[in-house]
Amino acid sequence: MNAYIFPGQGAQFVGMGKELYDNNEEAKTLFEKANDILGFRITDEMFVGTDEGLKQTNITQPAVFLHSVVLAKTLADFKPEMVAGHSLGEISALVASDCLSFEDGLKLVSIRANAMQKACEINPSTMAAIIGLDDAVVEEVCASVDEVVVAANYNCPGQLVISGSNAGIDQACEMLTEKGARRALKLPVGGAFHSPLMQPAREELAKAIEEATFNTPSCPVYQNVSTQGETDPATIKANLIAQLTSSVKWTQSVQNMIADGATSFTEVGPGKALQGMLAKIDRSVERAGIS
Repeated sequence: MNAYIFPGQGAQFVGMGKELYDNNEEAKTLFEKANDILGFRITDEMFVGTDEGLKQTNITQPAVFLHSVVLAKTLADFKPEMVAGHSLGEISALVASDCLSFEDGLKLVSIRANAMQKACEINPSTMAAIIGLDDAVVEEVCASVDEVVVAANYNCPGQLVISGSNAGIDQACEMLTEKGARRALKLPVGGAFHSPLMQPAREELAKAIEEATFNTPSCPVYQNVSTQGETDPATIKANLIAQLTSSVKWTQSVQNMIADGATSFTEVGPGKALQGMLAKIDRSVERAGIS
């Protein structure tokens, strides 16, 4: 079975989507529609902006979403049998599987990005990648820190991203290094995504999700929170609301997709991060990318 997967924040690069815009009329129409919906020319930021500008959450998230979704919408043979997305990429997966309209998906991404930016300003916080330790050890250390620190992204075996307050992350990194982590590397992000510190953003996004129209998707969507292939619009909504303050269980989602029959995975969107994670989760499946 063919599975399509969609990347999250961090995959962006200057020039993303320009070739598609220049060579495909349908893509150009969608990009211009996005400029109108957002109220500014995000295509300028994507095509000829700066690395620094693209790193701003309110630019990054719609840019990665747009690149991924426009690619999927303009693929001649796009017939997914299952889809999933990493963090932000879950909304791309929902649009690609016709659970959400392009317009509603983009509006949700924009609200999500701005709400997360505000939450970061309320609670100065960060994230760190922990390499080379069992998940259970990382979870145990996070639980022992007397600050907000949680396991945020289960990316692949031996790579878990933690999220929390600045002091909590510093303390956890020190303890995890002592426990034998090969690396405990603070990430250049401005907030504790997928942690309880995102609660203000979750409340704002929940209202927008409740008001959006969710349809039955064309194939199961493996969601970050449940790790299962979901098709019920009400369940999908609830999981998407929970996602901002919950862990991204990517390893578990991919393992479930393989158990349910996925034999090939195609990453749709900028970068190759998800293909790299797939290789560490299960080398036996086929991996490809469309960017």
